[in-house]
Amino acid sequence: MKKILLSLLIISATNVLFSQEQGEDQQTCYQKYASVFEKRGAYDVADGVYNDVIISFRKGSLAECYFGKVEVKNQKINVHEIYLRFEDDTYEKVTRKFRYPDQAIDVTNGMSRTMITADDELITILFVKKIKPKKKSYSKAPDPDFDF
Repeated sequence: MKKILLSLLIISATNVLFSQEQGEDQQTCYQKYASVFEKRGAYDVADGVYNDVIISFRKGSLAECYFGKVEVKNQKINVHEIYLRFEDDTYEKVTRKFRYPDQAIDVTNGMSRTMITADDELITILFVKKIKPKKKSYSKAPDPDFDF
């Protein structure tokens, strides 16, 4: 009886550890990008047209990230000038009905404020070219390997 309980305990502990490792690898594209922006930070986004942004569409636990183009005017995203890029480098305008159409969409730390559509879809613009470079890390010395 003790061996059976011990075996069940070991199996359940192994399953818990394995499922936690898989959960960390199951991050969405948005979560991965957001993590990089949080760790490194980003430079300020000036006014202009940016054709090298990532547009994240999220609904529930699902997320899709696409290349796109946006216009920044007065440090705000122009919601009428958001485009998705096709593989042949042509663009299609994003036509969504926003829940708060008059809300100013500012850019903070290289990411736009999240826009909410009438269908509860979340849209965020990510300015990946504005991510700050990775910080230098110290050079570690090897462990000693002397023959005494």
